[in-house]
Amino acid sequence: MNKVGAMVSVPAIDISPFLASDPAGRKRVVADVKRACEEIGFVLIAGHGIERGLLDTAFATALEFFSLPFEEKLRYKPGDGGTPRGFSHARKLAKTLGLDTPPDLREQFYIGPLDDFGPRYRHIPQAGKFYIPNIWPERPATYKPVMTELYRGFERLSRDLLRIFAAALEVPEEYFLSKVDAHFATCPVNYYPPPEVPPEPGQLRAGAHTDFGALTILAMNDAPGGLQVMMRDEQWHDVKPAREHLVINLGDMMGRWTNDRWRSTLHRVVNPPWEVARNSLRQTIAFFLHPNYDAMIECVPSCLAPGEAPKYPPIMAGEHMRWKLENR
Repeated sequence: MNKVGAMVSVPAIDISPFLASDPAGRKRVVADVKRACEEIGFVLIAGHGIERGLLDTAFATALEFFSLPFEEKLRYKPGDGGTPRGFSHARKLAKTLGLDTPPDLREQFYIGPLDDFGPRYRHIPQAGKFYIPNIWPERPATYKPVMTELYRGFERLSRDLLRIFAAALEVPEEYFLSKVDAHFATCPVNYYPPPEVPPEPGQLRAGAHTDFGALTILAMNDAPGGLQVMMRDEQWHDVKPAREHLVINLGDMMGRWTNDRWRSTLHRVVNPPWEVARNSLRQTIAFFLHPNYDAMIECVPSCLAPGEAPKYPPIMAGEHMRWKLENR
């Protein structure tokens, strides 16, 4: 289970022909994405419309924040440690799999929806924590405008990806869009500092886990100690995107929507080799698309063969997420 396999490439797909409405190109993109979702649950995409200059600016801006004194960063920690806003550290992602491991070796800063969807869910008290206002740091002053622009870009891209997914599942292209018009997507910047001491046994930068929501968009810089995916051979394989690529992976909700025909794949972030640890500062920026709190996650009709029953009962997206967060 912990073996690292020979390099297996996560497929790279240019989605620009789909976005440009090129008929032949659209068909090719949909087929390639469908294959990747069925076989791996991960794909690298180019032609996505997120400017690399914006990503570089976001990484630099976030690094300014994470370089602040730890006591200053703690000022932006939410009162409820489980709320995905502001500064956090020492979480245990592997706990969601029932594993008792040391804390993950990373810091994070979360933002959530930029629009005020809260009033829509006043009748569901449990939904409140997913729609609370964002926490913004005072330093650097550019943090809010830069991350706001990037969040909006990821929002747009996530809708484009859902259109591709719908086409691949042979349902109307707009099938998922009404389920995300009041989403509670989060966008954390992940900071993996160079380790100062060797990790404890079983301690990783981010423990093995699957993502909780519908899909994840991930931008990363390159440094020793990075993302690994558990492939069908039950070995860990490195994910090495090119500069123009974003990493896309499916979450547990998409697995439920597709009756597990599409894979919500186990992944982790490993430690750098100790001999290069001092040069291993690593950053990623993720966008976790979580549907509307009251969106029902139930089997897509095209994912059921005649006479086949769904593997999972319907559940509201927010209830699924609440359970996951309480157990991490």
